[in-house]
Amino acid sequence: MFARSAIFYSIHPTWLPKTGEKNKRCYIAHQNNITSSTTCFFQRKRILSLLFLFIVLILVMSSDPLCAQGFDSATLFFPNNPTLTKSHKRWRLAYATIYSCRVFITLTGDIFAMKNQLFPSILRMQSYTAIDVSPHDGGGGNDNIEPFANVDQTRLIDLVKEKKLEYLHQFGGVEGLAKLLQTDVNNGIHGDTKDLRNRQNVFGLNTYKRLPAKGFFHFVVEGFKETTVLVILICSPFYLGVFTTYGLRKSLYSFASIILSILVIVSLSAVSTFWQSRLFDSISDESEIIRVDVVRGGKRKQVSIFDIVVGDVVRLKIGDQVPADGLLLDVPFSHVQVNGSSFLTGESDHVDINSSESLLLFSGNKVADRDGRMLVTAVGMNTAWGEMMSSKGHGSAKHTPLQARLNRLASNLAIIGFIVAFPFFVVMLVHFFRCPGYYIKDTTNALLGIRGFLPVNTMSTVTIVVAAIPEGLPLIFTLTLFYCIKRMKADQVIVREPAACEIMSSVTVICADKTGTLTLNQMKVAEFWLGEEAMKDGTSEIAPEVTELLRQGVCLNTTDGVRNCPSVLMSEFSSSPTEKAILSWAMELKMDMDEVRQCCTVLHVEAFDTAKKRSGILIRKGDEKMINIHWKGDAEVILEMCSSYYLRSGSVKAIDEDKRNKFEQTIEDMAAKGLRCIALSHKKIPETEDNDNTKVHLKLEEENQTLLGLLGLKDPCQTGVSKAVEVCRNAGINIKMITGDHVVAAKASAIECGILQSDVELNNEAVVEGAEFRNYSEEERMDKIDRIQVMARSSPSDKLLMVQCLKRKGHVVAVTGNGINDVQALKEADIGFAVGIQGAEVVKESSDIIVLNNSFTSVAAALGWGRCLYNNIQMFIQFQFTVNISSLSINLIVAVFSGEAPLTAVQLLWVNLIMDALGAIALAAEQPTGELMERLPVVQNQPLITHAMWGNLIFQALYQVTIFLILQFKGRSVFGVNEKIKDTLIFNIFVLCQVFNLFNARKHGKKNIFKGIFKNRLFSVIIGITVVLQVVMVEFAKRIANTERLNWIQWVASIGFASVSWVIAWLVNCFSAFPINKVYMYLITVLN
Repeated sequence: MFARSAIFYSIHPTWLPKTGEKNKRCYIAHQNNITSSTTCFFQRKRILSLLFLFIVLILVMSSDPLCAQGFDSATLFFPNNPTLTKSHKRWRLAYATIYSCRVFITLTGDIFAMKNQLFPSILRMQSYTAIDVSPHDGGGGNDNIEPFANVDQTRLIDLVKEKKLEYLHQFGGVEGLAKLLQTDVNNGIHGDTKDLRNRQNVFGLNTYKRLPAKGFFHFVVEGFKETTVLVILICSPFYLGVFTTYGLRKSLYSFASIILSILVIVSLSAVSTFWQSRLFDSISDESEIIRVDVVRGGKRKQVSIFDIVVGDVVRLKIGDQVPADGLLLDVPFSHVQVNGSSFLTGESDHVDINSSESLLLFSGNKVADRDGRMLVTAVGMNTAWGEMMSSKGHGSAKHTPLQARLNRLASNLAIIGFIVAFPFFVVMLVHFFRCPGYYIKDTTNALLGIRGFLPVNTMSTVTIVVAAIPEGLPLIFTLTLFYCIKRMKADQVIVREPAACEIMSSVTVICADKTGTLTLNQMKVAEFWLGEEAMKDGTSEIAPEVTELLRQGVCLNTTDGVRNCPSVLMSEFSSSPTEKAILSWAMELKMDMDEVRQCCTVLHVEAFDTAKKRSGILIRKGDEKMINIHWKGDAEVILEMCSSYYLRSGSVKAIDEDKRNKFEQTIEDMAAKGLRCIALSHKKIPETEDNDNTKVHLKLEEENQTLLGLLGLKDPCQTGVSKAVEVCRNAGINIKMITGDHVVAAKASAIECGILQSDVELNNEAVVEGAEFRNYSEEERMDKIDRIQVMARSSPSDKLLMVQCLKRKGHVVAVTGNGINDVQALKEADIGFAVGIQGAEVVKESSDIIVLNNSFTSVAAALGWGRCLYNNIQMFIQFQFTVNISSLSINLIVAVFSGEAPLTAVQLLWVNLIMDALGAIALAAEQPTGELMERLPVVQNQPLITHAMWGNLIFQALYQVTIFLILQFKGRSVFGVNEKIKDTLIFNIFVLCQVFNLFNARKHGKKNIFKGIFKNRLFSVIIGITVVLQVVMVEFAKRIANTERLNWIQWVASIGFASVSWVIAWLVNCFSAFPINKVYMYLITVLN
């Protein structure tokens, strides 16, 4: 009876009542159905019992005051066992206490169980609930049946992956497979949350596993492999030998300081490399964000490529990446051309996907031509693309050209430190033999002398090497690059190639696409001409047969798949801006798109060709025996194909020479208003049959078309584009607009954007057509290329030719584009800007930078960030070199004359830590200013240290060396202090000089070094932190830093000496044009 526990509440399954046949599957819920009052009662009882046990155990296990008085509580329970020890008695007492408590709780529960009249509601409440989850009569699905259980996933995957088309026949063809995947080829999958979750659980996610990124410890280990670190590490044991001269405590301090300096150097290197690696990983992740068009629930929407599921119907257009393995739909009417399986086989040829024998689409391919739809059959790791990407891992951080120059510069400084250290060691050796008593008291013991000399000399030599190493140089590049990329991302600019950031500072020419870069890319039909009349009242006065032809030409000759519903807005169209504008115009005129598509059958589609500037479609209406041909495209191109035109009444008139001139004048008038002119044409032909009575209708005739109408599309310029163009002009950057529009429309848009400013430019070869530029000789192109501002009627090859000519002329070229026709130029340019998130995926992959907000102002701002990156690095170089040259010179000169360096290893470590780490952070956060965009572009491969920087750097270093030499040899008499305070003054003034020089470096070459100082709050914070830490080092860390406390007069003197660096910088900047002698030029050549 006492073995029962009151805490046991579970119910054995055999106690459950049996249910009917319909309730065969039940979920048993224990305790959850007990009323809240009952549950709360038993929970309180359980908590009180446990609390009581806890108190008893503490009392028993602790020292009992009663035992001290001779009372043993264990005798109450075990009086007949005198052999038990005190500890055994306590454990038995604890057991008895717990046992009694359990009995008490059990009896209490039994008492409550017998009092039925007091708790009727509690005792009558069942402790379980039987829930009927079986299907009801009358239908409904069984949720327990696994979805897609009848799909053979192995064959489904191998169908495309292993190219086993025989599996497709076993599935019942494309339609049978779509039905098996519960997909409607027209309306797509259902697309609700449950449907998507089921497909992801069964077929997997469209993601792939990646190898883990390298951790921080990996870069720490790599940092210890550096040559400089290894040399210092090998020499560090010599620091333990100074105890023969300076004592054990100082030797330990010296050894710890050099080890700490090594850790600082390695840490800075590891942090820099680690951050850069993470930066490259984040850029890679950003570039993998791809959006594609899918049809779900009958609606077309854009989703991330990672959200694609098996069974999705994906609409592909030119430039898109195939998001998963799948099959082409609408065979044989679709005709998609992809770039082969180059990522698997190395093939670069385009492959036509247009027949039942060639309808496999592989994940990772790019659509090179035409449009189409695909049915997804495999995703993620079930595709060859997923397997390849999962084994790819994380790319290593590649060094950019500027970073390579900085590393080379740092290596040269380290080499200089080693070169200087060697003669220093020799000089110190001579000094030892001349003054052996300086190192030892007993000059008769040669061995003791060597033991005293080698550690001290080695310590001073390594200190010089440490002073020469610019630890912060790699850090400043990573910090500045990271800051610039982060701020540009906030401005809707995504950097794909970090090297582009530094190239932006040297851009001299921007070849800008008009549509979507300089304009809003939001076209709207502004004019509609039918024949020779401008229609202002829609189509109400047009003959029904002409209206029907317009409906066919607009609603069917398009790549957009929007459904006709009252709530459709322009933003729901997912085709090109031109298509959006025409379709929106059609919907405003109450054209029922669904009705047209239901009554007409599409026989053949000629997708838009950038070279031909047109698209066509072949259709049959109902059971008619006639075939309708519709063309749509550039007005001049379509007009050349037409021999007649429709009137408003429906009659047709021939186009003679006079009429053709009038139509051309109408097109030119619309172009003069900045409108893009689109023409529609139509032709009806009889359906023919071949010898086998097979209908032949797959060729679109181009001659003798009838002109249906002319549409004038307006695309307004972006707000602020003219100001951005002016900013680029002031920065020495020339803007060239390249467009496929009519030459008159191109002129009007260029004037509106501020690219063309006067009539002189209009008549001075500033505007050319693509054909004219193409036909120039090589010499003529190179002669006129700088004067050309606008190129109209251009083809992709014309744009590429212009970029190549500009690069041969010595320009650094940036190209903006958002279409498939811009890919060649984007790849050829020094920097490619993909403008707009809606751009084709192949355009983004061909670019270095993606501008998400379609704004040319963001392009100009990005160029400013590129100049800011270069400027911030130059600021830190000037600051870093001043520190290195002054510390190296002081330690070398003083050590030669006095026998030891004035700045200890710990002090140099402190200077390097403060000046390298905090100084890099302070200068890396500087933002672009208007002054940067008033300078000329940076000449590529020019020396990083300019003449003005060398002047400021050398004069600052000379001043510091002069002051420290005076203090070293005359400081005791000048200030009337002892040797310790003199050394502390030298250390304090040296640090404060670098703090003041940080202001000079921030505005190198400028007289007013305080301009805009409060815009960079981080700079002010870093200055404050540095000063506070220096006070702590001098006043409170004298054992570590080997310093003595200074009085307020000595602090004022230190600040006064340091502030002179501001005066020197102002004088140097006033005379920044002083000549540079051959020594300076030699230093520039060697260090860069």
